[in-house]
Amino acid sequence: MSRIDELIQQLCPDGVEYKPLEKITYYSSERVAASTLTAQNYIGVDNLLPNKKGKTISEYVPSNGNFIKYRRNNILIGNIRPYLKKIWLATHDGGTNGDVLVICIAKEYELQIIPDFLYYLLSSDDFFYYDMQYAKGAKMPRGNKNIIMEYQVPVPPLPVQEEIVRILDKFTALEAELEAELEARRKQYEFYRDQLLTFGDEVEWKPLGEIIISLKTGLNPRKNFNLNTPDANNYYVTVRELNGTSVVFYDKTDRINDDALRLINNRSKLEIGDLLFSGTGTIGRTAFISENPVNWNIKEGVYVIKPQQEKINPKYLLYILNTTKIRQQIDNKVVGSPVSSIPMAELKKIYIPLPPLAEQERIVAILDKFDALANDISSGLPAELEMRRKQYEYYRDRLLTFKPLAKEA
Repeated sequence: MSRIDELIQQLCPDGVEYKPLEKITYYSSERVAASTLTAQNYIGVDNLLPNKKGKTISEYVPSNGNFIKYRRNNILIGNIRPYLKKIWLATHDGGTNGDVLVICIAKEYELQIIPDFLYYLLSSDDFFYYDMQYAKGAKMPRGNKNIIMEYQVPVPPLPVQEEIVRILDKFTALEAELEAELEARRKQYEFYRDQLLTFGDEVEWKPLGEIIISLKTGLNPRKNFNLNTPDANNYYVTVRELNGTSVVFYDKTDRINDDALRLINNRSKLEIGDLLFSGTGTIGRTAFISENPVNWNIKEGVYVIKPQQEKINPKYLLYILNTTKIRQQIDNKVVGSPVSSIPMAELKKIYIPLPPLAEQERIVAILDKFDALANDISSGLPAELEMRRKQYEYYRDRLLTFKPLAKEA
């Protein structure tokens, strides 16, 4: 019998009392002036961490206005899709905006529920799906603040809460160590990649437009088709799914039906050996098409680059587009605000170094191995990290499920 089982047997063998969230918490109504906020204590919805403890720092500090005040040990939850799964246990006082809910433990419950325990409860899949179910709105649904407060929260004895927090903290610490190691490895890979792909006048440089067959894009719904219809069995790929060297599908990836798939393919004409490049919003995300894309296609703003393979190895082009030097060329051609983009005509003007094909293939073979070590979720550190995350989610949801205390007749 585990320590947690022993504690439950000793302290709450008949079950645990569940209470609606509104009985033990409330939303912060305090306000704080923008003039008092810094990058350390202003938290926008973009800066919340996805189900993770730890520090967070804003990239943007508002210049004026009043914002919602949060205090240390308050829980901040994203309240607009696609940020409903982002949550943070505050490590200090500060301010946030209206896209974030600030949940405070009621004074009378401060000695009955541990903030870390409540944080783990509200980061569970159970709460997320509950929040999603009742989110309101068409384009950008928001969580229903009243319904959220009806969510049933177990309140086991403090020793049980403390043991659960201890176990889950250990899991998150191990995950953080793996993430730090993986980040160091990725930086090492990027440094080596840039070194390997640094050329001067010893090789020929050509504009991208002279070494590709075509540069096209996908299609947005607008009046053309609808997303996520009942018959939508194919994936609709956006910048989010471009994972550097491959396309990765997620549960939240949008879907399209067969008619929409044919419609988009008439424009993009995806094939094995093509490269994908995000040309709007988050610019420069890439992917390589290594298998026939029978059940997916791309949105407008994701570009498909079709290389002349007798001149340039497609994988070599993928790697060179991600180097610091080429990215600087790309950044210099970006236009637009607030949504930035690189026009296709400008992307074609990017100069690419062209060593002999045999040298390109040699470089690709080396970088493929490095990339697998740093990014392949089926092997090495990425695979171990993915396994840890799934293990953590399993134990978190299991540890936070209790037998309800029977109500008196």
